[in-house]
Amino acid sequence: MTTRTPARGLPVFLAAALRQPHLVGAVAPSSRDLGRQLATVVPRQGSPVVVELGPGTGAVSEVIDRRLPPGGRHLAVEINPRMAEHLRRRHPAMSVLCGDAAELGTLLAGADAARVDAVVSGLPWSLFGEDLQRRVLAQVCAALGPRGGFSTFAYRHAARLAGAQRFRALLDACFDEVIVTRTVWRNLPPALVYVCRRPIERGAGA
Repeated sequence: MTTRTPARGLPVFLAAALRQPHLVGAVAPSSRDLGRQLATVVPRQGSPVVVELGPGTGAVSEVIDRRLPPGGRHLAVEINPRMAEHLRRRHPAMSVLCGDAAELGTLLAGADAARVDAVVSGLPWSLFGEDLQRRVLAQVCAALGPRGGFSTFAYRHAARLAGAQRFRALLDACFDEVIVTRTVWRNLPPALVYVCRRPIERGAGA
């Protein structure tokens, strides 16, 4: 079985990974198969507001855009300025906010999007300490509407590590429902997707 990864944007991804490995946390852009699993929280109807955290070179952004209905809005929060500029060129219909996901509420307020319908994350949670994991998840829960959905992933080989187990427990504290998908083998490395719904207000601060 071969693993498909997008070639476009790969030089930008590799440059960012070499310069800031603590912020990228991946060996290759996400595959389309992983993107499709992550995008299941994106509503297909109405005028939803969807936020993507850590879009990198936009591999998952393309999948989100294909699923998003014509009246939808796609915002992307990217901390790396070079990647943010790359995204603006490649995805002119997507609003790119260059900043830290831990300041999501402030970034969304500046974009006139205080409440959103879905959050799709490509952040490297396993590289974050517990405090940062809690802060970002608290921001996500505060931004999501009561029926909002959140999706993110973990690499299969690292799912049993202490940091990954801690993050999994935080998801259970933050959301009423957390579903773990089957392994997405067509990704490098293979990954599991967490599909979370109905944020609990006390969530990450509990």
